[in-house]
Amino acid sequence: MKARWIKHELQFRQPAGTSRGVLTTKETFFIIVREEGKYGIGECGLLRGLSPDDVPEYETKLDEVCKYVNKGMKYWYPRLAEFPSIQFGLEQAVRDLNTSEPLSLFDTFYSRGEEGQPINGLIWMGDEDFMRKQVDEKIEAGFRCLKMKIGAIDWDTEHQILQSIRSRYSAEELELRVDANGAFTPENVMPVLEQLKALDIHSIEQPIKAGQWDEMAKLCASTPVAIALDEELIGVHDYEKRQLLLDTIKPQFIILKPSFIGGWTGSRDWITRAEKADIGWWVTSALESNIGLNAIAEWTSTLGVEMAQGLGTGSLYTNNIEGPLYIYKGHLVKVQRDWDLSLFDL
Repeated sequence: MKARWIKHELQFRQPAGTSRGVLTTKETFFIIVREEGKYGIGECGLLRGLSPDDVPEYETKLDEVCKYVNKGMKYWYPRLAEFPSIQFGLEQAVRDLNTSEPLSLFDTFYSRGEEGQPINGLIWMGDEDFMRKQVDEKIEAGFRCLKMKIGAIDWDTEHQILQSIRSRYSAEELELRVDANGAFTPENVMPVLEQLKALDIHSIEQPIKAGQWDEMAKLCASTPVAIALDEELIGVHDYEKRQLLLDTIKPQFIILKPSFIGGWTGSRDWITRAEKADIGWWVTSALESNIGLNAIAEWTSTLGVEMAQGLGTGSLYTNNIEGPLYIYKGHLVKVQRDWDLSLFDL
């Protein structure tokens, strides 16, 4: 088996506002493995400024993995604990190598195009008019679950937008989630949680910055609205520390981003621990191209979940890898058509 990697800069269709700034481009990396005339492709979904493996030696590590790829997954996976996106990219590439159809990684109703997966519609941060426009477009497109980023503009304005949505659609008609990306503090977050409860908000992701376990534990014990941990899981490679985190904080939900937590294997470990503690979870992509999104979506479809997942990022880019993934009436669907893999010079 031989391997190589390439870098690709994805271009956003429009600036994507987050609490950490505005994104216009995103670089991503692909591992291509070959063996006996077959190939496999995997995406290493690095996100600058957030991925735990956003380090200067990242490309050097990719070189090393590709040079010694014959050592196999059992050798490499535990040795890449501090490079979870490479763990995931290698997982994908090796599995793809051993499938009969390109980028058809799991055999499920979803992967065969027989049913779609419900996803949340993501409302990006921006000025009030921009956010309201996105809400109207998502609802018109058939979404029944929206996730709104909060923390970029003032909370009063964001609260008004949520009030406006809820005045038109009940919780039975439209599920609302919010993602704070740690924008609030332990001192000022409780009134926000109370206001969210009054609006029948499903959950809030990462209300305060990660790393404040005791403060987050207090919030999770007393919150009027469910709290989901997101950034809190990033960089927690040690299995004992993962257990300690869940035992200490006791969140209502955790959010699984495979590119940040060691791919399918790392995500499954978190799920097993969460379910033993009666903690809910859902899966979310992290701005990967369609290659990584497909890998996450196909795997998610094996888990038997019915709640909306965070898998709707594939249409963000002007130069995405063209493939069979589409969004239809609030669902991610995979149709029967070929991938455009010209970028990979296969």
